[in-house]
Amino acid sequence: MATPRARGVVFIHSAPKALCPHLEWAVGRSIGRAVNFSWQDQPALHGARRAEFSWDGFAGTGAVIASAIRGWEHLRFEVTEDPTAASMGGRWMHTPDLGVHHSQMDASGSITVPEERVRAAMDHLDPLEMRRELDIALGTAWDRELDVFRAAGDDAPVVWLHQVG
Repeated sequence: MATPRARGVVFIHSAPKALCPHLEWAVGRSIGRAVNFSWQDQPALHGARRAEFSWDGFAGTGAVIASAIRGWEHLRFEVTEDPTAASMGGRWMHTPDLGVHHSQMDASGSITVPEERVRAAMDHLDPLEMRRELDIALGTAWDRELDVFRAAGDDAPVVWLHQVG
């Protein structure tokens, strides 16, 4: 059976200028072709750059891209992969302080939390501890840190969502 095709978006929320060509190279290598991002200044962080890049490749490419660009200092990014008829979608968020967070995504773009993770959170009698466990599962800390960088890119080009299935 052939591996299904998938598509997604790489959001570089903030990167030092010197890192920009390395990110293009790493993403290009991940999808098997050279890429050029349309870099813009990141208003939320002086001296940083931001870019968005739509990609297409085999299902699982989102994880390959996220693995290829994680670990560089001062880099904030998100990688999304739309679900296919044969695979769940995903979102990888990275910040310098928090590292990488991965969430599975359904066809409407909502995070799905596996049943065993919800049950483990419910095992806590303390409601605050249960809330903390669910916040980790949802990536709340990553969303909070990235929100200011997302909002700073509101004049960025429109990213069109693609129909699944």
